[in-house]
Amino acid sequence: MENLINGFKHNKAFRFTTCLVLLLILIAIAAPVISPYDPLEAVMRNANMEPSLQHLCGTDKLGRDVLSRILYGASYSLTSVLLLVAIIFVVGTTLGVLAGYYGGLIDTVIMRIADMMISFPGIILAIAIAGVMGGSLV
Repeated sequence: MENLINGFKHNKAFRFTTCLVLLLILIAIAAPVISPYDPLEAVMRNANMEPSLQHLCGTDKLGRDVLSRILYGASYSLTSVLLLVAIIFVVGTTLGVLAGYYGGLIDTVIMRIADMMISFPGIILAIAIAGVMGGSLV
């Protein structure tokens, strides 16, 4: 903890990055409050507008406000990441407790599965999953 505090005091890049991440988290949490428009509301007369005072990031081809969609997208991403981390925490802790308590064959099987999962680089695994799911995720 002391290294973290010293790093924050003396390292400008660490300070900047920490502040930026905290700002992004706050924006994601406050998205419903600070979003100027409904991100799903399509107003065809506003389609493909350039950035202006009314729509700071412009609109898309369906007339939806791009800034609102970015803010809500950050909110949904943060929520899904936190949910995924919670699930991984529960599953990992449960498997670790089982492996530690019972040992033997159960420990060996759980650890070999864990070794297989960490041995694959993330990008290779992502390509394999994308190949199995098909050409388009939309």
